Formats: sequence, structure tokens, C-alpha cells
Amino acid sequence: MTESFREKFIGNRAFYRRLMILVAPIIVQQGITSFVNLLDNVMVGGLGTESISAVAIVNQILMVFNLALFGGLSGASIFGAQFFGKGDYEGMKSTFRFRLILGIVLTAAAILVCLSFGEYFISGFLSESADGGDLVLAMERAGSYMAIMVFGMVPFMLVQCITGMLRESGETFVPMVASISAIFINLVLNYALIFGHFGLPRLEVRGAAIATVTARIAEFLIVSVWAFTHTDRCPFFKGALRSLYVPGKLTKSIIKVGFPLFVNEFLWSLGMTVINQCYSTRGLSSVAAVNITMTISNLFAIVMMSSGSAISIMVGQALGSGDKKAARDLDTKLIFTAFVANTIVAAVLFAFSGAIPKLYNVDDAVRHLASSLLRLEALYFPMGAVINAVYFTIRSGGKTFITFLFDSFYTWVVPVSLAYCLAHFTDLGVFTMFLMVRGIDIIKLVIGLVMLKRDFWLNDMVHDMN
Repeated sequence: MTESFREKFIGNRAFYRRLMILVAPIIVQQGITSFVNLLDNVMVGGLGTESISAVAIVNQILMVFNLALFGGLSGASIFGAQFFGKGDYEGMKSTFRFRLILGIVLTAAAILVCLSFGEYFISGFLSESADGGDLVLAMERAGSYMAIMVFGMVPFMLVQCITGMLRESGETFVPMVASISAIFINLVLNYALIFGHFGLPRLEVRGAAIATVTARIAEFLIVSVWAFTHTDRCPFFKGALRSLYVPGKLTKSIIKVGFPLFVNEFLWSLGMTVINQCYSTRGLSSVAAVNITMTISNLFAIVMMSSGSAISIMVGQALGSGDKKAARDLDTKLIFTAFVANTIVAAVLFAFSGAIPKLYNVDDAVRHLASSLLRLEALYFPMGAVINAVYFTIRSGGKTFITFLFDSFYTWVVPVSLAYCLAHFTDLGVFTMFLMVRGIDIIKLVIGLVMLKRDFWLNDMVHDMN
């Protein structure tokens, strides 16, 4: 290994110490969340293919709201990280107020849409096939699950607003504690309400929904109480709710930067939903197998997701301080670290891809298909890590229109179009469809590596802004 390679891609001890202090709580939080989601998934899977498919369909629909909210709040998050790097707490208060206003609007709209068109969206995932699944039963269970899950949208939104502020300031421990507490509540209530333990009624998928909503309320209470009673450590929360005033100049800047992110996350999540709908044309067994695959994959993807958070925070703070050289150096080392770490994670996922689906009470055909799809996911991980890192690199400098083209525009033009054509104009099975849709992202990787060589994303957006 040459010295120039070490200097460019390998950080010193201080770099890795700072990285671990930042991402370790995020990894722990997301890891526990994903692990409990896996346990929840296994518990729901114990009710049969129809139940696990019903929950998977609704969660896929709700993912559109979750990521649209994430995208809507991301514009303010970019400014929040840079304001913190600048030491401007008043600016951070304004970004918090902006988040609340936007979050309330988006959540109200999402609840209205789900209550009005929920059955229509669910029916789009239910297709007749030779696998013998009971579509009527799946529809009934999906409808009852969604009717309860919409009540969790409000606390979910509030948690995103508050924890986003904490993480941008480098405070990741408290969100981790709140999340772990909520996860424990969710796990216990799932066990009790899905199967009727501890003297509680057996509510099956409705019990899973009640457990999730209760856990989200608990997480909101924990994180909000801590944030507003520890203003010595979080001065940007002191007096933040005395008004909802946001300076016009900042509002326009956040909208200019954030609107493409909102559109991007909304269209990207909608694109992923369309792709999964294309997989669902092969029957309920395919829905169940894809759901198992993505649930397990999410558990192993925590390193990838935390890498994106690290880039947003560390590079964003460097840009906010005006040190573009440090931002570029940090970004290169973070991307290389993400690639190496996710290559190791991919090897572990591949090794256990045959064993984990056996936890589910589903048909052997579903388990076999899930194992095969997991191997494909493992092979995708290193490439996905670099693509994810490029996305967050461009976003950290506020070049959100480029992120829109790189992410959602590409998704609709390439993988969504491919999935639709494969689903409706071929008889290929889900394994081949999944392989081709994932594999075509090599195009996105090449585009990302080309963009990475340019410095157009090195942008300080909070200089001289009040």
C-alpha cells in the first residue's frame, strides 16, 4: 500500500475515533430497530403467508410517507448541520420550526390519503397466481393493519423533527436510548397482542399495529422531554417553540434546497413501491419472499445507512466551518471506509442467507426464494454502499437538484421501467427480475464515480445567513 493511498483513503486514529463516536449510537439504534423488526416479521410470519404479505404491503405503502417526510425535512437538516458548524443556534431554532410546520402539513396530507385510498393502493399488490394464496384474507388483514398504523404517523413525524436536530449537533446517544426503549415496548406488545399472551386478547396483525403505534408515542415522549429539559446541552431548543417564526430568507433557501429532496424521496420511495408491485404480480409467495429478503437486508444495511449519516454530519459541519479541503478529505475517507465495511457485511449476509429464512413459518418455496434473493442482496451491498455515499456527499453541499437526477430520476427511468417491462411483457420469475433490477444499478455506480471526481458539491450555504 503506497503512502499516497494511505493519505488519501485511510484516516488517522482521531478520524476513526470521531467516526465511531458519531456512528456507534446510530448503528446500535438502527441495529436494534432492524433486529426487532426482524423478530416482529417472524412473529407476523407465524400467522401465515397472507398475514406477512398484508403487513408487507401496508408497510411498503407507508414507506412512501416515511421517506417523503425524510426528504421534506432533509433541506432543513442540511442547514441545521451547517448552522451548528458555524455556532449559530438561532439559525438552528429556525430550521426546527420549519421542520415542524412542514411535518404537520405532510403528515395531515398522508393520513387523509391513506384513509381515503388505502384499499385501492393495497389491491394493486394482490394478484392471482398459482401459489394458492387467499387474496380476500390478505386484503382484509391489510386493511385492518393500515387503519391502526395511520395513528402512528404524528409521533413518528415529531420524533424525526427532534432527533434530526440532536444528531446534527452530534448528540446521538439520547435518540439511541429513546429508540431502544420504544423497541423494547414494541417487542413486548407484539408478543402479547399478536398471539394473546399475558392475559391480553389475540389480535394478530391488529396487535402488531397497536404495538408499533404505542412504541412510537413512547419514543416521542422520551426524546422530547429530554431535549426540552436539557437546554444547557441543547441551547437551540431553548425558546424554540415560543413562536413559529422562520426568517423569509432562510425559508426560501430551505425550500430551494429542500424541495428537490422532498420530490426525490417521494418519487424514489414511490418507485421502489412500483418495483415491489411488479414483483407482486408473481403472487403472494413472491410478496412474502421479497418482504423477508428486505427485512433481513435492512438489518445488515445499518452500516450503509450510518455511513450516509456520517457523511451528512461530518462533511456538512466541515462545509459550514468554511473548510472545503477538510470536507473533501473527510468525504474520500468516509466513502472508502463505507465500501470496505459493507464488503465485510456482505460476506456475512451471504454466509447466513440460507439459514435466516428458516425462522419463518412459511412454505419451503418461500424460504428457498428468500434465501436466493438474499444472496443477490449480499452481492449488491458493496456497490450500494458507494452509491449511497455519493448521494449523501452531493446532498451535504446542498446540490439537491443533482441528487434528484441521480436518485429518483434515474430510478424511474432505469430500474422502474425495467421492472415494469419484465413484469408485464415476460414470464420471468422473481429471482431473475430481482437480479436484473439490482444489477442494472451498475449504471448508477459509474455515474456516481464520475461525479465524485468533481468538486461542485463543496458548497457553504450558511455563510452570512441569519
